[in-house]
Amino acid sequence: MNNTTMKNLVIVAVALIALPVLLSFLGLGANSAVEVVIFALAAIGLNILVGYTGLVSFGHGVWFGLAAYIAGLTSLAMGNASMAVALLVAVAATALVAFGIGFLVLRRRGVYFSLMTLALAAMGFQLAFRWTAVTGGENGLGGIERPAMLNDNVTFYIVVALIAFVVLALVQRVLQSPFGSVLVAIRENEGRAQALGYDVTRYKLKAFVLSAAVTGLAGALLLYKNRLTSAEPMSIIFSGELLAMVVIGGMRSFTGPLLGALFYILFREYLSIYTENWLFWFGLIFLGFVMYARQGLVGIAGQVRRRLFPAPETGAAMAGRKAGKHPMPAAITARDAGGGDVLVAEGISKTFGALKAVSDVSIRVQDRTLHALLGPNGAGKTTAFNLMSGLIPTSAGRVSLLGQDMSGHAPDRIANFGLGRSFQITNLFPDLTVAENIRLAVQARHPSRSAMLRDKDGVAEVHAKVEDMLLWVGLAGMEDARAGSLSYGGQRLLDLGLALATEPRVLLADEPLAGLSVAERERVGLLIKDVSTVLPVLLVEHDIDRIFELADHVTVMADGKVLVDGTVDDARNSQEVREIYIGSGTTEVAASARQGQFSDEKILTLDKVNLHYGKSHILQDISFDLHRGEILALLGRNGAGKSSVLKAVTGIVKPSSGSIRLMDHELAGRSSAQIARLGIGYVPQGRGLFAGMTVRENLELGRIRRQTGEGTHWSLDEILDYFPRLRDRLDMPADRMSGGEQQMAAVARALSGDIRVLLLDEPFEGLAPAIVEQLFRTFDRLRDRLSIVIVDHNLDLALALSDRTIVLERGRVLHEIESRRIAENIELRREMLWM
Repeated sequence: MNNTTMKNLVIVAVALIALPVLLSFLGLGANSAVEVVIFALAAIGLNILVGYTGLVSFGHGVWFGLAAYIAGLTSLAMGNASMAVALLVAVAATALVAFGIGFLVLRRRGVYFSLMTLALAAMGFQLAFRWTAVTGGENGLGGIERPAMLNDNVTFYIVVALIAFVVLALVQRVLQSPFGSVLVAIRENEGRAQALGYDVTRYKLKAFVLSAAVTGLAGALLLYKNRLTSAEPMSIIFSGELLAMVVIGGMRSFTGPLLGALFYILFREYLSIYTENWLFWFGLIFLGFVMYARQGLVGIAGQVRRRLFPAPETGAAMAGRKAGKHPMPAAITARDAGGGDVLVAEGISKTFGALKAVSDVSIRVQDRTLHALLGPNGAGKTTAFNLMSGLIPTSAGRVSLLGQDMSGHAPDRIANFGLGRSFQITNLFPDLTVAENIRLAVQARHPSRSAMLRDKDGVAEVHAKVEDMLLWVGLAGMEDARAGSLSYGGQRLLDLGLALATEPRVLLADEPLAGLSVAERERVGLLIKDVSTVLPVLLVEHDIDRIFELADHVTVMADGKVLVDGTVDDARNSQEVREIYIGSGTTEVAASARQGQFSDEKILTLDKVNLHYGKSHILQDISFDLHRGEILALLGRNGAGKSSVLKAVTGIVKPSSGSIRLMDHELAGRSSAQIARLGIGYVPQGRGLFAGMTVRENLELGRIRRQTGEGTHWSLDEILDYFPRLRDRLDMPADRMSGGEQQMAAVARALSGDIRVLLLDEPFEGLAPAIVEQLFRTFDRLRDRLSIVIVDHNLDLALALSDRTIVLERGRVLHEIESRRIAENIELRREMLWM
């Protein structure tokens, strides 16, 4: 039993002992203490879903009321002979009904699940209210008697408190178990949990049943407290009160719902003396907690403490990283696929309406090889990955792993067959620590993965494998950092670590080098090559030179079909591959840039800008200028603060101090919307397009509130002149386009308003060389009409495109230099960039 578990149980025990004494001082008796414990038990049951699994139920009172009716009917049928039997029957029957209903409603996610629980509450209330012959209707179900020894309220409180303590201890054990950690993973990122091999539907169903059973037990206990029950607990209003107790107390805390229940009882007892509309005021307080105290009552002390006594400042999350060379974990080296073809896709196809994304593609990945999958953006590579990993079903063809047909299987089953994958867009559990992320991946292959009564931190084998993986992948020293706080490069490393920690028999790596610095690309590239000497790797990557150095076999796709399948030399010497994928080459493209044509007029000025994320001091006295018509590069290693500078300029995060001026306007302290209307266009890393909307609609949303006269005005025709490829795709859903087309659409949306400065965060990331060439030439043309700040890890292109370079290191400006100097002097580049 870990310290947190013991601490929580001690708090609960002390609270149960002190509760009747405290309430007696407030003029309330043991009867009110019983109610507090019962409602606390019900709220804890609901919190299993809401706080830990991320399933918001608006109808949880159904289980409270159903169990009360079942216990009452059972008790009456036995002539009130046994309270214990009635309670057991009620809990068991409630769990059984919850299993059946959960099997149906858990097929839907998010708001649809919540609406179905709301409908369940409405139906349950009507059934209980109108089925008079069984439930007593509006008169309720009475005639319930407690055992004689429990007629005294104090004695009854002691029994209820003991039952509650045992149940709460059991729930605490479940939440601290491997099973409980998977519930949190589902809350954070259900898709990634499934990709690791967890059957998320089964886990959610177990949580749903456990939650209903605990809340049902509370309802049955209230029956014996009141000696009757009615339809009221099954109403939507009561379900809302339960949810409010959880939120007010603190959703993600074990003790939070207990505080919420106490608050509810005290509020009701005292305010109802003065007004019948006490629920109205309770609702206002609920809204206040939702808006200003998201951690509930248990988090208020921490909020006040952090405000009055700020924690010591630290560096960025990546600052504590201890990178080094370590041996490959034994869990990976022990894998043996047996030789021959390990992963085979035979004639797989996928259509989306009229779009044929993949057409009759066949790929054979042999054991202990690095098989590269190349192609321009929109070729169908990621779709092929998704077909092989089960994220989307095939329209035709079959996929087999180690001779087993995987066609039609869910992603979790395919992962358990031995397929691990990383994702093109980082796919993590952002609010969990780095160590917790890796542990979830390791645990997915351990027999303890579904254990409900075992301590998740007490599995020594899992703990050892987590440490080995953190060391090997280069994340040691950041075990306790939140995954979402890492730099993009750090997140890429963690994403790859998750895929490898599942001990796969074949690894699918989707652009693992994207967003990494030059040094990191070298390191991770060699790491993946090492992996391929033990188990097969199917790799999608746009760094063509790196691929040709590392790959054993190459498959090139174009327009959803296989263009070339053979050796590296076959791909390198193919004229078709060069025409559609490689383009002119980096050297020729870089030589075409028009540097040094900007004016002396300063358009954007940062003066001693500081930025904090919590206690982390991310930017430290950042100062630089941007001139009219200038392209400025922000370079540095992962975690240096480059993206944070862009976010500070756009107002996405507020600077702690310092000045950011756009001509005559002070930007520091303004909202992102105000800054955008003053002429700042921002293209975030990952593009951030509105999925489900067409390209035209994305551009219109970028234009509606930003035609202010602050900067260059762009008409649709002018934008399409810079991005002619979008002309035929204006009415196509933006998320259905290739990565390169999405990047063009993201830049076009930023240009749609009137802008003076364009901020580009990793605009070349994950794009084929031919698409990179198109964007490079477009950005070079744009310098005639606006100023640009670019962050990108492609040093050759960033230096060739930009006029000046600002080098950042750990949130500070390390160097400011003319880009041409470090572009032409490799030794100077190494000295200044350390990359």
